[in-house]
Amino acid sequence: MTAVSGGAAEARTPPARIEPGERGSLRIADRVVAKIASQCAREAVGPPPPGAERPHANVVVAHDTVRARVHVELDHPTDIGARCAAVRRHVTERVGALVGMEVTEVAVHVERLHPASARDAAQGRTR
Repeated sequence: MTAVSGGAAEARTPPARIEPGERGSLRIADRVVAKIASQCAREAVGPPPPGAERPHANVVVAHDTVRARVHVELDHPTDIGARCAAVRRHVTERVGALVGMEVTEVAVHVERLHPASARDAAQGRTR
């Protein structure tokens, strides 16, 4: 048995080859970006004072842009403005580089200051 077509033979052209980098899409979950921002804030702050919580972050991701709110605890006395600027700069650079999104805003919230006297007492130094 032979198949009969209903008219002129259809010329089929193979589909155009799509490069691997052009196929599909990539979606990074907000919680993943928040975790990366938290880690970047930890890198910028350095070792936390005794009894301090580690930095954490909340983010909003929209159309390949990131807005982050980072919560930190710092030792005291310290230059709070300079430390916050360093956190802001580091989070902006590293999150942008790691996730490939533009970081448009980083708000740094200092949750608590840990006085040096408490730190010294924890290390066994008192006056």
